Amino acid sequence: MGVALTRAAQWTAAGIGVGKLEFTPLNISLLNSIIKFVEYVSSKHPQEAALVFREPLEWKSNLEISGFGADYQISKRTVVSKETVDGNPLLILDDSTGVIKVSTFSQLAKLLEIAQKEKLKETQACLEANRDPIAKILGPSFATVEGEDKSMLRLLEKVKKGDEEPEAEAQMKLFLLLQQLDMQLLNTSLQKISQEVRLNPQAIKNDVQLLQSFSGEGDLTVLRSINYTSEYEFSNGCRAPPWRQVHGDICYLIINTHDTETLYVTCNTAGVYLNGNFVLQKKSTPTRKTQKAEVPTNEELDQTEKFSEYQDKNKFERKKPPPKPKTRDIKKEETSFVHKALESSHRLSIKDEKAQLKVQDTKKIKKEKENVEMVAARKYKCKAAQEKAHLIQRVVSDGSEELSESSTESEEDKQDMNRQQESGTDLPSEYWQIQKVVKYLKGGNQTATVIALCSMRDFNLTNETCQLAIRDVGGLEVLINLLDTEETKCKVGSLRILKEISKNPQIRRSLAELGGLQIMVKILDSSNKDLKCLAAETIANIAKFRRARQTVRLHGGIQRLVGLLDCVPTSAHLTAEQEKDIEVARCGALALWSCSKSKKNKDAIRKAGGIPLLACLLKSPYENMLIPVVGTLQECASEPSYRLAIRTENMVKNLVRNLSSESEELQMHCARAIFKCAEDEETRNLVRTHFGLGPLVKLVSKSDNKQLLAAATGAVWKCAISMENVERFKHLKVAETLISLLIGQPEEVLINVVGALGQLARDPVIRGAIRRSSGIGPLVNLLTGTNNALLVNVTKAVGECAVDPENMSIIESLDGVRLLWSLLKKPNPDIQASAAWALCPCIENAKEAGEMVRSFVGGLELIVNLLKSDDIEVLASVCAALAKIAMDEENLAVITDHGVVQMLSSLTYTRDDMLRQNLADAVACCCKWGNNRVAFGETGAVAPLVHYLKSKSPRVHRATAQALYQLSFDPNNCITMHENGVVKLLLNLMDSTDEALQEAAAGCIANIRRLALANEKARYK
Repeated sequence: MGVALTRAAQWTAAGIGVGKLEFTPLNISLLNSIIKFVEYVSSKHPQEAALVFREPLEWKSNLEISGFGADYQISKRTVVSKETVDGNPLLILDDSTGVIKVSTFSQLAKLLEIAQKEKLKETQACLEANRDPIAKILGPSFATVEGEDKSMLRLLEKVKKGDEEPEAEAQMKLFLLLQQLDMQLLNTSLQKISQEVRLNPQAIKNDVQLLQSFSGEGDLTVLRSINYTSEYEFSNGCRAPPWRQVHGDICYLIINTHDTETLYVTCNTAGVYLNGNFVLQKKSTPTRKTQKAEVPTNEELDQTEKFSEYQDKNKFERKKPPPKPKTRDIKKEETSFVHKALESSHRLSIKDEKAQLKVQDTKKIKKEKENVEMVAARKYKCKAAQEKAHLIQRVVSDGSEELSESSTESEEDKQDMNRQQESGTDLPSEYWQIQKVVKYLKGGNQTATVIALCSMRDFNLTNETCQLAIRDVGGLEVLINLLDTEETKCKVGSLRILKEISKNPQIRRSLAELGGLQIMVKILDSSNKDLKCLAAETIANIAKFRRARQTVRLHGGIQRLVGLLDCVPTSAHLTAEQEKDIEVARCGALALWSCSKSKKNKDAIRKAGGIPLLACLLKSPYENMLIPVVGTLQECASEPSYRLAIRTENMVKNLVRNLSSESEELQMHCARAIFKCAEDEETRNLVRTHFGLGPLVKLVSKSDNKQLLAAATGAVWKCAISMENVERFKHLKVAETLISLLIGQPEEVLINVVGALGQLARDPVIRGAIRRSSGIGPLVNLLTGTNNALLVNVTKAVGECAVDPENMSIIESLDGVRLLWSLLKKPNPDIQASAAWALCPCIENAKEAGEMVRSFVGGLELIVNLLKSDDIEVLASVCAALAKIAMDEENLAVITDHGVVQMLSSLTYTRDDMLRQNLADAVACCCKWGNNRVAFGETGAVAPLVHYLKSKSPRVHRATAQALYQLSFDPNNCITMHENGVVKLLLNLMDSTDEALQEAAAGCIANIRRLALANEKARYK
């Protein structure tokens, strides 16, 4: 085991402290093998399992004291095993530090049994803390060492002594078992590592380049030539078509030797293969004749006499490398390649695609090679042009693996990047005229440059054709270069053009790649206010995608943009200079709005002091200023630090004030900001205090503007979380308005509308209003949807409505309960939990609840199996539903047959109070059938339940007391409770004002006392 941990296991770099075992498939396999070994030694070799370690294995454990059973003595802070050697316990757990010490394999096996699902974590922690466990188990003389290991010889000498070393034989057997485990672990790791060794495109490319350097027509060359069948290389390094890459093919080679026929080779991730029966057909797949070794290209060539002869002589003549080419713009070439490939693929005729070339006589090597390349090229152009274009565009545009940091990033870029420029014959005259102007822009003097810039502005720069014309002729590079000049007029003219054309997604990406953003960030330091405004607006247009936002941050753009916000004037009458200052601040806010879609940029804005400046600008009376300011705030409000700042800087008042603005765009951004900020209770109270609920209800009635409607309904939803706000909404009669929006609205609106109704339906009056307004039917119909967020909200709304018996009868008549039950099959845990919570009031208020539940075929088995979930919310909601189901005796019998007792018992070690409460309720209800009380005791559920009484939640206390009362009717359960100190805990709870808790606690103590009295009577008879 020591050698395997040292050589086979995969450890993290140590850094500070001790290295950790990585979470890899190999390590998991090793850990599982060690766990099986410990259990095997304990069961099959009891003598060796009882052997006391020279030093105990010591590590920090996450196990709870409550998990240890009758074999251990449990005090407040420690657990020790009853099994001892020379008065020393074989297992010690200190709860204050979490450190555990184990001295035998038998105790290790028991500990793993207690750990249950945490076996892997405990084993990992043990091995990380004891890097050489054999040294601690058998002593330092058995430590893992490099070189010759004489520990076995020393152990044999001890065995020969016999009486002098009574434990030597057991040590010998244990040492042999450990060595056997070590070999097993090493073999397992070797098999797994060998499976992962595969060829890659770079290794193949290096081998081919090496052989090409020794190829040619001379006498000292090894080969005549070695070439790829395709000259195009994908971004992943492969040259095989995409439909062959999925099978592992990397590339195909044609090898011409000096003295044999031409060889055709397939390079695959699994190896390199010599093809047989090579026939040029449409989409033909070469057959593999023989599999070669890991570097097989040279070995394949060994079959030629000349290659072998030269290999023995080692007199190879490497070709002189060609002169180093000038540096190229690879991305630019790839982009142009895409356009050329797409244009050529459109021009190819169907005849050319179907044409097949016959293989020429093998003696005519050159002609055959040309034919192969021509067929491969034609196939590639006709069938793979779209795949290539898509892959290369991903690399050119934003990196093949780059993802957006923000969910709010516009999808317009993705759609527009797929557009391709029309062919030259269809282009309008403006396209060619702009190209002429750009030529003057490149070659003219200062005056000519300014005139050319003015001429270019006369064109309609919002037209995509004009924008692409500037890019195609190299105008973007010229415009960016003009920003580096000292002439203000040239800079202003260039920025005015860039501001307009940067609205095009393709242009903005090109500008970012050409380094335009860095120059514009520097211009923000200029003293010229016009330049600042234009640069900030252009940055706002370009920073629509992740890499551009990152560039702005890395080059200090966020600090400079925040500096532009420092604008004091807020009065109605301004001088010309003050108006310019306000315009500069507006443009800065506009740029920050675009940049704030990135989480790191949000932090950068906060650290640069942007929050107080935004709060100051929020008081501005100018609408065009407020829109970007509120837009930035609502974008940043997803972060808790910004929500706190919005609340403390008194921004909520201004947001509420602007809800009554005439601008619908401003109203929408204010509503969105409130929607995000109203997650916090204090903010919800501030919205009500500043009379913001009335304007929100008015905005809900504007059903024409869908974006505004979504923002307003979202704000109503979050504000309705507070019951004080629900009272206000009740007087404003918002429920009737929301019900009218349940039909014919987009999902974005429906999610918020249903969420708001779910919160409002907690009020009995509003539940009745929903019924009278015919809102139950549309809500039930939405249960058949597919949007996860909508399903979560609609189940909550239906569940709240089902609290009213009249509403429940309507839900049942519309088959709503069946739809709710079917949602338990969804894989999404949020939907499962929400559906289970909704079923609780449905079952409770249904007229024939027991019969209704039994009518769902397989429904009871489905809900019981959800107890295997790893989600706490799902487990708590299912336990609550099972408590309602178990009220019916027949249903209780069915779920008992499905193993509900064992599953509930396995959950009793939880620390989550919500799950504890509902789990205790379920246990209490399930005790009322057959021998379930006895079964709960046998499955170890009683002792953990006693510890629930130490929780701080009164609801947990009541549910636990009721469960213990039901369990106390079994004598063995009473004994277990008494051993775990239940009497003292229940006596303390009997002072509670909760009558149900008092009654359950008293009943449980009475049952325990009756058992004690019966035992005393039996003893004295």
